[in-house]
Order: sequence, then C-alpha cells, then structure tokens
Amino acid sequence: GCQMLSHLRDLIPGASHWPNFLRNASRRFEARLSLLQVEESPSILLRGMAGSRIPVAVSHGEGRAQFSSESDRAAAKVALRYVDAEGAWASSYPANPNGAIDAIAGLTSADGRATLLMPHPERVFRTVQMSWHPPEWGEASPWLRMFRNARVWVD
Repeated sequence: GCQMLSHLRDLIPGASHWPNFLRNASRRFEARLSLLQVEESPSILLRGMAGSRIPVAVSHGEGRAQFSSESDRAAAKVALRYVDAEGAWASSYPANPNGAIDAIAGLTSADGRATLLMPHPERVFRTVQMSWHPPEWGEASPWLRMFRNARVWVD
C-alpha cells in the first residue's frame, strides 16, 4: 500500500516530495501496537484529529522513509509521527519501529486529498481490536474518525 503509493508520487498532484520506503532499520518485519501523533496537515482523512496521540497497529518490513533530497524532506507534509510515552518524536527502537527519519509514519499531498501512512488504523478502528483503551472511548477507537472524515468528504 504505502510503498506502492509512494512510487506513484509523480501521478499525484502535490506529492512529488514523497519518499521511498526502505527496509526497517531492525532488518525485521515489525508487528505491534505503536503510538502515533496526528500532526497538523491538510489531510482530508485526518481532519480535526491534529494533536491526538493514538495507539495503532504496525505491520511492515519496509517502513523507513528515504527522501531523494533534503529539499524533498523539507517540503514533506508530515501527517503522522511515531511518538514515545511522553509525546516526543520517537527516535529509537521500538517506539520508532522502522527507524524512520523525523519519526515519520505518514505524509499527505499538498492539498490533503492523498494521504499515505505506514501503520494500519483499519485494524484498530474498534476498541475491541486494541489490547487496552480508556473506558471513555466506548466501542469506537479514535481511528474511526478517519473513515468518517472520508465519508463526509465523498458526500
């Protein structure tokens, strides 16, 4: 998904700065819950979620972003970052499961219509899919909002 979409960056308006995704720094397939922070971005999917810190399923072998230039890195519209328990960008393993530069877990195009992300929120959109959640979340995890945002945009 994410790796393939990054190769289509020349076809997606406002995504020419997207990186390639290389093998994880651990040289292993990583599968676990990680903590993400939603960054301020134009992403349609993540609208209204900026500042949220939410656990998410990670399941990939090639998630380490590599930009073709420093100017591409600077132009990147980062939408999601791996963070540690205190909310700081995760720079080390296992909080940053792939060794991603700048703790990047997801990016969006300039207009927010295309968002690529390495983790898998579709695997944890209900709280029963998580090992733990605050009781006030009820049955829907915060990731369900991403899918509701998509529906609102389509309508």
